[in-house]
Amino acid sequence: MLPDRELDHAGLARQAAELLEAAIGERRYRHWFLGKARLSIRHDELTVTLGNPYLLNWVQKQFAESLSDVSRKVLGSGARVRLDVAADQADAPRSATALRPAAASRSTAPAPAPKSRHYSDLRQFIVGAGNELACAAAQQVAAAPGEKYNPLYIYGGVGSGKTHLLEGIYRRIRKEFPSLRLLLLTAENFSNYFSQALTEKSLPAFRQRFRGVDVLLIDDADFFDGKKSFQEEFVNTLKKLEREGKQIIVASDRHPRLLTRSSDELVSRLISGLVCRIEAPDLPCRRAIAAQRGQTLRLNADEAVLDFVAERFTNNAREIIGAVNCLHTYQTMTAKRVALSAARTLLANLERDCLRIVRIADVESAVCRLFKVTPDELKSSCRARALAHPRMLAMYLSRRMTQSPYSEIGRYFGGRDHATVMSAERKIAGLIESSGELRVAAESWSVQDVVRSLEQQILAG
Repeated sequence: MLPDRELDHAGLARQAAELLEAAIGERRYRHWFLGKARLSIRHDELTVTLGNPYLLNWVQKQFAESLSDVSRKVLGSGARVRLDVAADQADAPRSATALRPAAASRSTAPAPAPKSRHYSDLRQFIVGAGNELACAAAQQVAAAPGEKYNPLYIYGGVGSGKTHLLEGIYRRIRKEFPSLRLLLLTAENFSNYFSQALTEKSLPAFRQRFRGVDVLLIDDADFFDGKKSFQEEFVNTLKKLEREGKQIIVASDRHPRLLTRSSDELVSRLISGLVCRIEAPDLPCRRAIAAQRGQTLRLNADEAVLDFVAERFTNNAREIIGAVNCLHTYQTMTAKRVALSAARTLLANLERDCLRIVRIADVESAVCRLFKVTPDELKSSCRARALAHPRMLAMYLSRRMTQSPYSEIGRYFGGRDHATVMSAERKIAGLIESSGELRVAAESWSVQDVVRSLEQQILAG
């Protein structure tokens, strides 16, 4: 089942509620969901909004598998499930009919639309030095679909705001151009629908659906990397839409030229419009994100607390929002104003719990994927540049991200001594400082960009 402008999202949410009750039983459904949660559908995502973090944690532990099964039955094999806490008391489910399938199906009144996700409106997107170009391009594409920057390609690390920009564009176009046909989904869902069409021998219907839209928005396009059949279908879809002047917006974690297992034709089409990078937010941007989230949650905290959040969480917006959510939970539990001392303690624990442990093997996998080499080649004695440069990068990143001793890194990469690792570290650091370049997929790339891309992939797992 594909999302489009005519889809009855409220009806799908009611269907999901009915399936959930059937899956977990009436008694458990009444106890944990009835009057305590709200189901809503948006694109390929089933969202369950709950009244507090404790209920969310319990639902996640006890019913994650059931919710995943329900989402796939309602939205297809590529569906996602999102659990969320109501931003304020007004958004919390109150009535006993909020998730009662029978009562909902008898009602003739439309179900209330769920509140929009954070940043899903372009007007709420915090603009900073690291995302200014991408945000400006998003605004222009939303104001005149198909007339500028086609395709628009936005890339950046996890939590940088790519998906929020796509949703903002989608929402703005839906509002300003209600007659246009829009489709927003992930590359994985595109692939799942294509596979389903192949199995069911319904390719004409699939192609009519995807190639008949006015605006196509694809998230997580890096999923196509290395998947030849999906790439070919996506390229043919892009060709058809481009010929007809339809708008295409794509988001990914990497520049198109760093999708090293993608066809030259796909890469060339993705770079033929406008490619925009989103950097990690700078301090003023992080402070604005923290303040905006605090205002949404009605956080009662000192200004120094928001400054502390902005200074402490530097990678992406999601970290900042998660930190403010944590402080709001403390405020709810204690009914106290959040002081700086309490924030320091709470967020130190959050950082400790969320820290991802990076292994040398994680670094090796990312480097091998990017440079199309095998682990055995990386560890070999071959000194050809095509292997020497990836090997030095792997050693540099292993030292930087794992803090492993030089001797351990050397042993891992082919039994080399600590001096070899120290030399590799110095060489890569020197190339970064001097704006040096490396060859990746027959293209020259700055070492700084390659290192940043690898770091993002490693941290994303």
